[in-house]
Amino acid sequence: MPETTRRRLLRDAACLGVACAWPAARAWSLDLGQLQRQLGAALPGLGAGSLPGAPAAAPGPAAGGGAALSALSNTQVDQGLKAALGRGVDVAVSTLGRRDGFWGSPKWRIPLPPALQQVSGLMRMAGLGAQADALELAINRAAEAAVPQARELLVAAVRQMSIADAKAILTGGPHAATDYFRARTEAPLQRSFEPIVHQQTRRLALAQTYDRYASQAARFGLVRQDQGSVDQYVTQQALDRLYQAIGDEEQAIRADPAAAGSSLIRKVFGAALGG
Repeated sequence: MPETTRRRLLRDAACLGVACAWPAARAWSLDLGQLQRQLGAALPGLGAGSLPGAPAAAPGPAAGGGAALSALSNTQVDQGLKAALGRGVDVAVSTLGRRDGFWGSPKWRIPLPPALQQVSGLMRMAGLGAQADALELAINRAAEAAVPQARELLVAAVRQMSIADAKAILTGGPHAATDYFRARTEAPLQRSFEPIVHQQTRRLALAQTYDRYASQAARFGLVRQDQGSVDQYVTQQALDRLYQAIGDEEQAIRADPAAAGSSLIRKVFGAALGG
């Protein structure tokens, strides 16, 4: 990218955090050079922001499950796995798809987009802290409103699972079921979530300012495509956390099938563990 183009983008991006959000009548100014330097340092690293607090992957069960798994009928495997996955969906959606499911939890709360996080200190110095706080609350409320829409698609993915899918998930790694859900539901859930998110964020001036400049930066590869607008960012963050919540329940069932409270789940996952 030509250096003059990069400088222009960084100058425009400075408006993202402060300048374009100020009322025109504000009588004092901020050192935009300082903001530009901060944003310039932040932009190249924005793609690194993976979901905070994600647990390290636990070792999966050995493939095949041994004689105990072979002794189970296809019907037992199918019904047991579907019962476990249905439980995972219920727990995840019930945890996140309620008031304060995201906002009230340090684990699940969605932070401001990385570009805004990088300049949040200067925004507060400029008297824009209330706008930043309002946007952070709105994006979490948007995620809480969107998640219940996922239940129908996730349950449909469970119902449509074949015996071959069930056996592959049962003997796969610790996230095999979560990966199955993501592969089959992520694209339609993105389409379902974005309009709901938009209803929550469209009235906020800071969200509109972010969209105007982040979309330009995304075209030049300075931010990830899924951070090119507030709606895209919140949708992806909500989905990542939803799949993580399903994955947490999957790992819990794999580690201790007896705790699931179902004799069939206990039998099927116990067999996969070699028990």
